[in-house]
Amino acid sequence: GWTSIPDGIPVLAMIGDSHAALFAHGLGAEGCVKATYGTGSSVMAPVMSADCDVTSLATTVAWHDGNTLVYGLEGNIPHTGDAVAWMADSTGLSELPPQELAQTLNDLPRTVDSTLGVFFVPALTGLGAPWWDENARGLIHGLSRGVKRAHLIRAALESITYQIADVITAMRAHQGFTLSALMVDGGPTKNDWLMQYQADLLGCPVMRSDVAELSATGAALLARKALMNLTTAQLRQYLPEHVTFAPDMARHVRLQQRWQAWQHAVALARK
Repeated sequence: GWTSIPDGIPVLAMIGDSHAALFAHGLGAEGCVKATYGTGSSVMAPVMSADCDVTSLATTVAWHDGNTLVYGLEGNIPHTGDAVAWMADSTGLSELPPQELAQTLNDLPRTVDSTLGVFFVPALTGLGAPWWDENARGLIHGLSRGVKRAHLIRAALESITYQIADVITAMRAHQGFTLSALMVDGGPTKNDWLMQYQADLLGCPVMRSDVAELSATGAALLARKALMNLTTAQLRQYLPEHVTFAPDMARHVRLQQRWQAWQHAVALARK
């Protein structure tokens, strides 16, 4: 419920949670795109103009810090962590205790070199950004006799990274969009294998924040700016630290073919 603030205490910042997390990650620095991993995922990029020809994405006011108005370009994906949860349930892994399950999801994809050609398109209630196809339905494509549980779990984890890459591809159509780093937060980001695969797929660093209340941090930073009359640049010293996953560029080149095959699987899910 609502908690009242005693009279006389000034409210110096008011901002939405996803927008605040974007601010706490990198203060809206150009090229710092945010992805929150949860049941679904929100991918948001700071941009300086709301003029956008990309109809598959939403534009929003990210914040006004007293000096500059920053817009957000956002795509929402309904099934990311949920895709892994569904696959864990379907393969019997969900019976494990939560901590053991998390460790298994980190270890299992390392035990195989690939998915043996399997793709899991988790359109369990349709596809969100950038497709927005409510009639699409999930599919597991490319099954062969040698496919085991590890391959299926790996395919579910890979599906998270491909969907985020699809949204970022749509963002590239916005004039002035750049990607220098993907700033990430949320429960599934604790999976180191997943983070490294995301970095290799995108070919840019993935920077993980382990701060649970990142949105509260963003709102507090904006309030500090107002209270102490700081510039946005002066807030940098207060930013939470990130763990960086650097891309393997040789693997990045190899994964482009795999991502093309994912696009084919998505097309099948939409028929």
